[in-house]
Amino acid sequence: MTSELIPTIAEMRNRLALSRVRERTIGLVPTMGALHSGHAALIERARADCQVVVLSIFVNPIQFDQSADYDAYTIDLAKDVEFCSRLGVDLVFAPSTEEMYPEPLSTFVEVEGASEHLCGMFRPGHFRGVATVVAKLLNIVSPGKAYFGEKDAQQLAVIARMVADLNMPVEIVPVPTVREPDGLALSSRNKRLTEEERKIAPMLYKALQLAAGYIRDGCKSAAEVRDLAISYLQARPEFRVEYLEVVDAESMTPVEQIAVPVRIAVAAWLGAVRLIDNVKA
Repeated sequence: MTSELIPTIAEMRNRLALSRVRERTIGLVPTMGALHSGHAALIERARADCQVVVLSIFVNPIQFDQSADYDAYTIDLAKDVEFCSRLGVDLVFAPSTEEMYPEPLSTFVEVEGASEHLCGMFRPGHFRGVATVVAKLLNIVSPGKAYFGEKDAQQLAVIARMVADLNMPVEIVPVPTVREPDGLALSSRNKRLTEEERKIAPMLYKALQLAAGYIRDGCKSAAEVRDLAISYLQARPEFRVEYLEVVDAESMTPVEQIAVPVRIAVAAWLGAVRLIDNVKA
């Protein structure tokens, strides 16, 4: 099948109206394009669950705290639509910036708590931008289910809290992180790594595995777990660790004593590329 490309909000709503009349379950996969196997896992889960699958492609300017990062984010829309067609996506919603933001915004969605730590401390305004655009996409598509990867665990927590607090009639479905054979979490940013950086990038996941193993062996001190993992990464000066924290698995807030399900989350710079990852423990 060939996925249908839809560029406007009005056309998107009109195209889905008949599906709603027929009570067909609509699944939404929000993306910023540059699709890869990690996105394929989201699509495949949506395809298994839903009668209609919508994938959005929109590079959202209001979630970038650095204009250079936004400018570096390039997509090939034709290639992404072909990718979607192979995987059975019904509709690809690819609006322009002017379509999504015809006027300067006066209204934003701010999720307290889950957005304040980890990436929230280093990327001011990022999660406000994410929550706002996801709220807009949910309002435009009105899906029964929406799919997000666990690699962006803090984003997932922010969106789940927003949906719960605002009584949005959508189920947020988490999908496990997809990794390269050497453990590196799939990301469109990986292609910006140099050959040498790509060789050492899997150390990020190995540090998380080391920390998770320490917890399984009985360590209850988050500080000890954090120090162990950071020491492992500091063996390679190419890494600049932004944060490495043990956080509550639901609220994504740091813990001192490990007594509940947690995630170990990390963000680190490798050259000019910022990588994030996390594991459950």
